[in-house]
Amino acid sequence: QVQLVESGGGLVQAGGSLRLSCAASGRTLSSYRVGWFRQAPGKEREFVARIVWSIGSTDYANSVKGRFTISRDNAKNTVYLQMNSLKSEDTAVYYCAAGLNGLTPVRYGYWGQGTQVTVSS
Repeated sequence: QVQLVESGGGLVQAGGSLRLSCAASGRTLSSYRVGWFRQAPGKEREFVARIVWSIGSTDYANSVKGRFTISRDNAKNTVYLQMNSLKSEDTAVYYCAAGLNGLTPVRYGYWGQGTQVTVSS
C-alpha cells in the first residue's frame, strides 16, 4: 500500500503562486511515477503534470506549461507542484496519484484525498 496526502491548497489572487505537496508513506517512490490531476465543479478530472521518480522525467498539460513545475524530494518521499501565474480557470480540487512503472496501459492505482485551490479574479 502507498498512502498519499496532499496539502498546500488555499485561496490566492489571480497572478499569484501556490506550492502543493504530496507526502507518500508505506513505500518509497523509486519505482513509481507520480501525477497531479485536478477536477473543477461540473467538469471531468484532467491531467496536470507527471514525474517519473527515478529519473526525474517530467510532462505537463499544455494549459499549465511554463507556469507549473513538478519536482520531488527523495529524503522526504514527497512530490511538489509549484504553481505560478495562477488563473481563475486553475480553480479546482487537486489530487496526486502514484502508479508503478512498466504498467501497460499506464494506470495510477493510489490516490490522495485532494486539496482545494481557489483563484480569485
